[in-house]
Amino acid sequence: MEQGGITFRDALLFCTLQVRPQPPTMVLRFVLQAGSFFPTSSFSFVSCAFFVLSLGVPLTIDLNADVGESFGAYSIGCDAALMRSITSASIAAGFHGGDPSVLRDTIRMAKAHGVAIGAHPGFPDLAGFGRREIRVTPRDAEDFVLYQVAAVAGVAAAEGATLQHVKPHGALYNMAARDAALASAIARGVAAIDGSLILYGLPNSELLKAGRAAGLRVAAEGFADRAYEGDGSLTPRRNAGSIIDDPAVVVSRAVRLVKEHVVVAVDGTTRTLHVDTICIHGDTPGADEIAAKLRAGLEAAGVSVKPVGETLKLGN
Repeated sequence: MEQGGITFRDALLFCTLQVRPQPPTMVLRFVLQAGSFFPTSSFSFVSCAFFVLSLGVPLTIDLNADVGESFGAYSIGCDAALMRSITSASIAAGFHGGDPSVLRDTIRMAKAHGVAIGAHPGFPDLAGFGRREIRVTPRDAEDFVLYQVAAVAGVAAAEGATLQHVKPHGALYNMAARDAALASAIARGVAAIDGSLILYGLPNSELLKAGRAAGLRVAAEGFADRAYEGDGSLTPRRNAGSIIDDPAVVVSRAVRLVKEHVVVAVDGTTRTLHVDTICIHGDTPGADEIAAKLRAGLEAAGVSVKPVGETLKLGN
């Protein structure tokens, strides 16, 4: 049966692909909106809608952590324990944390646990752990991002692994969320290494816009262990309550974010955020326990936890 040049089979396939990661309520909303393209008497489109809803439409999310940030005599985080719960690992490359041996060991751990590997480039600020804002030129940013991504990709290749994504660290990440020139420089550095890489960033940020403009796939990231401001940005770490380390609170907020696309800000307002991945910071106190309970809580709520590269659509 064909209506307006679109067959029932085409409509069914289109609806299934478009709404697959969404909850049933959003599926129904999409189908009803899409129904405007069909005659109101179209039984075939109604059949399509009910078929899509009957699929169960599983929710999926990626659970990532920033790891590999120990260096020399200094141990940061609990990477080995985190690997049992996360699906993607963002690994430091020596600028804000990490060193060559830690980088290689972390890649080996990720590979052994089936965890997707990503690069975690930061400002050249070991003393400040990459969490201090530094003013750099776009050329400098592009070059040091390219350098760090290449380091992680090279060591991964030596270990028989590939890179899935890139997630800027700390101040570099937060500045790129609002600074279009810096965001574009980061995206160029990533794309120069591999145009198939996925760039992580805050929802609706300049970083995600720049990634798309550079031809990269992008993943909107939410944070389970961080508080949010009313504008959707992360609460500065210097503010009281910026870090959330109560596992029960973390799980509750994350499940609501994934299923309802809502987060409560520090001022009591709610923000709508659509995310593809959720982060647990490796240096958050008790990160391994939080990650384990978070994964268990998500799965108990009917959310499938998978690497973002397995679920993100091409050309997003």
